[in-house]
Formats: sequence, C-alpha cells, structure tokens
Amino acid sequence: IDRLGGAYDTAGLPDHDTLFAEALARVPAVTGLAGVADAGDRPRPLAKFGLATAGDDPKPFLQRLDAAVSSLPGIEAAVAGIGSLNLAADLDGVVRRVPLLVDLDGKVYPALALEALRVAQGASSYIVKSSGASGETAFGERTGVVSVKVGGLVVPTDGEGRLWLHYTEHRPERFLPAWNLLAEDGRVPDLEGALVLIGTSAAGLLDLRHGPLGETIPGVEIQAQILEQILQADYLTRPDWADGAEILAMVLLGLAIPGLTYRLGALSSALVGGAGVAAGVAGSLWAFESSGLLIDPLYPALTVVAVYAMVSLVRHVQSERERRWIRDAFKSYVSPNLVEEVLRDPTHLELGGERRELSFVATDLAGFTPMVEAAKPGELIPLLNDYLNGMIRIGFTHGGTLDAIVGDAVLFFFNAPVDQPDHAERAVACALEMDAFAHAFAEDKRARGIPLGETRIGVHTGSVIVGNMGGDVLFNYCAHGDAINTAARLESVNKHLGTRVCVSGETARRCPDFAGRPVGGLVLKGKSEAVEVFEPLSAATAGGEAVGAYREAYALLDAEDAKAAAAFKALAERFPDDPLAKLHARRLERGETNSRIVMEEK
Repeated sequence: IDRLGGAYDTAGLPDHDTLFAEALARVPAVTGLAGVADAGDRPRPLAKFGLATAGDDPKPFLQRLDAAVSSLPGIEAAVAGIGSLNLAADLDGVVRRVPLLVDLDGKVYPALALEALRVAQGASSYIVKSSGASGETAFGERTGVVSVKVGGLVVPTDGEGRLWLHYTEHRPERFLPAWNLLAEDGRVPDLEGALVLIGTSAAGLLDLRHGPLGETIPGVEIQAQILEQILQADYLTRPDWADGAEILAMVLLGLAIPGLTYRLGALSSALVGGAGVAAGVAGSLWAFESSGLLIDPLYPALTVVAVYAMVSLVRHVQSERERRWIRDAFKSYVSPNLVEEVLRDPTHLELGGERRELSFVATDLAGFTPMVEAAKPGELIPLLNDYLNGMIRIGFTHGGTLDAIVGDAVLFFFNAPVDQPDHAERAVACALEMDAFAHAFAEDKRARGIPLGETRIGVHTGSVIVGNMGGDVLFNYCAHGDAINTAARLESVNKHLGTRVCVSGETARRCPDFAGRPVGGLVLKGKSEAVEVFEPLSAATAGGEAVGAYREAYALLDAEDAKAAAAFKALAERFPDDPLAKLHARRLERGETNSRIVMEEK
C-alpha cells in the first residue's frame, strides 16, 4: 500500500526469506536454536556436525532441553551450522557458566559460539571427552564431561559441559551499530577473516543479561566473549581439589574459631578470624588473577561469621550466667547495693572518696566476750553465724551498705554508694527491725539454756568521707568520720540508760514520721557538746499510756521545773519496768535539774 492509499502489485517480487537464505548460503553462517517447553509439531533442528565421544556417555551430565525452536526450514538448510543460544544464569541472575553442549531430546547439540568455531575452522565434528576416558577418573569436577575438542582447539569444561566465563571489560570498538550499516553513507569495515556475530542490545528484545559486577550485558556480547576466551585459551578452571579444600577450610575454621574465642577473647579472636577471612579472599583473588583458578572463599568466610556469631552468643549467655553467679556470690561478701552499683558503673572501683552525709547503724551483742571464753567453738560459731545472718540480712533489706563486722558487732551505713534521700528513715527502720529480731533471737536462746545477752543499737547521721580506701592490692569501700564514733557511742550508752536502741536528734529530725521519746542531751565520753538522743518506738508503743506519761514528765525536766522530780518518781513507781523513768528519777534524787546527761563511761 502506497502513501496515497493505492496498492502495489507484489506478485512478481522475490520472497525475502528466500533471499536471506541464499545470502547465508554464500558465506559460512551459523544460526541458533533456543530451548522451549513445547515446540509443537516442529521437527528437531538439523545437525550439521558429527560427534565422537571418549569415556562415559556425556548426555546424562548435560543440560537437558525438552524441545527447541530454530530458524525457518529454508534458512536452516542454507546455513553451515546450528548452535544453542541457551545462557543459564545462577540463582542471583548472573551468567557465570555457559553450557557448550546441551541434550535436546537425546541428541547432543553444541553452543552457538562452539559451532561458529567449528564452521570457521572447516571442521566437521566434535570430540567430547568425559570421565572414564584414557587418563581421566571420576572425581569432583572431573565427574562427567572433561573437555570438548573442535578442530584444533580443546576447550576444558566442568562436569556438566559448561565453560567458566572469564569476562573482559566492555570495548566499544568490538561493536558495529546497525544504523551505521543502514545509513546512506554507511561504511562497512573490512571483516575479512573475522568472526561476526549479529544480535541485539535493545532492552525491549529481552536479550540482556547480568554480569558478575552488576553490569548489563547483551547476549550477543556474551557469545563474543566465549569466542575470544576460547581463541585466546584464557580459561578459568576450578581444580579437582577445590571442593575438598573449601570443605576442609570450613571444618578447620569451624573448629578453630571456638578455641580462639575462648583462649583469646572475643575481640582478639574477631581480629584473627577477620584476618583469616581477608587472607582467604586475598588468596582466592591471587589465584584467580595469576592462574585463572576458581577458589570460592565465600563459604569458609560465612563459616567463620556463623561460627563466631554462634560462639559469641554462647559466650554471651555464659557471661551473663557467670555475671549473675558472681553477683550473687559477691553479695555474700559485700553489700548488694554496692555490687549492683559497681556492675552499673565500674568507676566505683576506683580508689578515692567523697564527703557526703550518711546515716549509721552500729550494733553490739551484750555479754558476748565472756560467753566466748566459756563456750565451745562447735556451739558458738553456728550461734554467731545465725545471729549475724539475721542482722546482715535486715541491713541489706533496707538498702544498707555493710561497713564492717567485728566479732558480734556490725556497722551499716546508708546513702552510699547509692543515693538514698530517705537514708535517715531507712536507718531507723533498720534499727527497729534489727532490735525486734535480736530480742526474739536472744529470748529463744535463753529459753534453751544459752545465756545470750541483748543487742544494743546506736543510730546517728553526719558528714563523713566515704569511698574506696586501701591500695593497689586490696581496697575496701568504707566510711571515715566522727559520725561513726558517735553512732558507736550511742550503741554503748544503751547499757547505762537501760535501753536497747538510741537514735540521735540529727537522725530523728530527718525522719518526718519518727516515733519515739526523748532520752536527753547526752555528753558522750570524750565529747564536750551534748547530743540529743531519742529512744525509737513502734507506732503501737508510741501511743501508749506509759509513753504519754513519760513525755509529760520529760517536758517538766526539759523546762527545769521542780515538779519534774516528783513526776518521775511517781512514774518509776507506776511503771517499774521503764528504765528511762527510773534513770531520771535517780538523777533528780541526786540533785540534777535538767535533761543534760554527762556520760563518764563509754
């Protein structure tokens, strides 16, 4: 149809396919065949070559094509050869190996590039050498096809008859664009003696492949690379021992990494493993560049990573288990709050101290020294352990830090190393619970015939220096300051007052809900200033009749009222078991007139 709508008479024009076939017949040309799932009733492509085999039958090892399509019958008959166009890609889409031989319904066909080499050399057949041939054994890559001989060229293959592609860089001078040929002034270079491949590079024609470096390569260029590689005998080979070497490397690394990790530690073993992986990759690259050997470092490297990750996970679980064990065991030696703080912030292990306000609880077991002299070790030690275990557990329960254990005496402090704004309240609550435990413990032992005395407790709050003291070999987290001495003195004065627990005014003022009754202003042994002292009480006891009457009498004493003497005398007669009432009654009888008490003894 012309552009004006008229029709041309084409009856006398020659058939274009016929013209193309005649042109192909004038030169040594090769066309392709492509494997398909179903070729319908089309006959199998013509075989323009002969095939001889040495060794095992190669067909079981080759890529199998159930059916294939090729050129029109006229074109197929005119060409000198027909070869397979199949380019099988790996799982990542990269074409690394090309089948030089395929099995098409029981008939072996060569690849297009191989057939082009046969026609170019004027050869008539191929010789396929397989395992089992003279000088060949079935082992590793050598199981199956070994090589294909075409004319004067011997092409090594893997066991499935595939050629490892050794890609070269893209070179534009290899290509002649179609538009250059079709242009009016198009010039065709001298192609005498050249192997010319005709193909496409347009994306829409679906003959684009992926190269190993991520580049896109037309299928026709891959065929050209195959030709160049064979003509230059530039082959990549995977040695027979490669699989064994890689498996051995995986096994050795899998065994070595755990040992290195446990012996050298995580960081050092990671560096050694990383160096081993780098050496493997470098060695593989050197083998590839220098000798064309294909040694795969990927799986050994992945083995290192996988085993290291697994061992690291196991080590992490073990470390956590050991850390918990150490923490629990360490708590048996030092205070749990100190252990937790050190684990949270290891800088607490540094030598040095700071000044801060702490509350102290000092205890002592009355009459313990004479008891030690008279008791048997087998009886005393379990008793002492049970007593100390209860006292220390109570101190830890209230968040205290154990400063020292001296015989039967313990010293706790609060507000270090962990900040405890309520440290004074914690100390008083701790003292009351210790008193209840120690009193019940002593009564139980006395009921069993063991003459265990009462426990005396002193509580005081003051500014001290606290931190890690000692040297490089041994250090101790402890406190130093006069506040500790005051707490110890308050513990000791209980035996003179008849009380079991004494709390300083410094501590009581920091407890909003403090319940107790005043003892007096005590001038402790070795001191010149009086310390206001209270006896802490439980909530139930603090509201009792005896405590109320005591407070009324003490108010008179504190005001230096003359009525105080009669009030305390009556109080002592009314409540004969109240040691403080009797204490003040005796003092007032001796002529003392106020609440100031000078202690002549510790």
